[in-house]
Amino acid sequence: MTEIAAPAPKARLGLVERYLTLWVALCIVAGVALGHLAPAPFQALGRAEVARVNLPVAGLVWLMIVPMLLRVDFGAMGRVASAWRGVTVTVLVNWAVKPFSMAVLGWIFIRHVFAPYLPPDQLDAYVAGLILLAAAPCTAMVFVWSGLCDGDANFTLGQVALNDTIMVFAFAPIVGLLLGMSSIAVPWETLALSVVVYIVVPVIAAQAWRRRLLAAGGEAALARMLKAMSPVSLVALLATLVLLFGFQGRQITAEPLVIAMLAVPILLQVYFNAGLAYLLNRAARVPHCIAAPSALIGASNFFELAVATAIVLFGFESGAALATVVGVLVEVPVMLSVVRLTEATKHWYEAGTSRR
Repeated sequence: MTEIAAPAPKARLGLVERYLTLWVALCIVAGVALGHLAPAPFQALGRAEVARVNLPVAGLVWLMIVPMLLRVDFGAMGRVASAWRGVTVTVLVNWAVKPFSMAVLGWIFIRHVFAPYLPPDQLDAYVAGLILLAAAPCTAMVFVWSGLCDGDANFTLGQVALNDTIMVFAFAPIVGLLLGMSSIAVPWETLALSVVVYIVVPVIAAQAWRRRLLAAGGEAALARMLKAMSPVSLVALLATLVLLFGFQGRQITAEPLVIAMLAVPILLQVYFNAGLAYLLNRAARVPHCIAAPSALIGASNFFELAVATAIVLFGFESGAALATVVGVLVEVPVMLSVVRLTEATKHWYEAGTSRR
């Protein structure tokens, strides 16, 4: 019989997390205003590059990602064996469905439905940004979503560790394949560099830091550090957004509907992939405390990685960078709505899994 851990206490969003969409909107306004009033500092920051890696952005992204990866225990992957059906569904949706469904939605909406209303020279970049957004599953915020829906903590931790391991090897090939299928030139060397800089190096650094903390003070020391570093990650994210919108302010003020149009395929892919994972788990008679976080992990995006990679591949002022930033803007409200849907349908879900 499948062993399921007792539900964790309900997670509570902190002030910044709870109002993340508001903070993102404020950073957009601040970035646009500063970009208009003082463009020179933003241009100087944009030129601070080594091997096409923007140093200020790289520093901010590491501040975002490393504390998030500090939560991940790669030794926990063995714990998910008892929940193999839920793991199979999540891996299937994350890596065989989500990136490809986003590429299809991007092709439908960006190249066709909305194409007459979008800048024609940015269509490829918008599609590329959407692909980058969908090509990596969420690493950090999914712990919050799982807690809010009484998800199994061991499953969530093990699944995130497994996804991070897969991401090291699969992110670049999937992105390269989908960009090529979308007739977008693939700068393979730059893409490989992004994987090293924004996945491999942070994973190694976070795991070395984690081991030192555990060796020095055990789980209590790790918990204290996670609590201390959580605001750092979010502040770094918001600072990155100010930089991005400082470069893109003129484009956004000239085309305010672009953000709304880019949000459409993002929203559709979140609900499609969450619903698919949820229904597949129900068909496989997976317990709700596994199915709910499975649906959330299957739908959410590692937008920090997507933003950083878009900047490296296409630049600060590209449509790709803008598309990934729209993912940040919609992440919190849409994922909270998915949490509510899993809670509202719990009785229906359990009625289906209890049938013989």
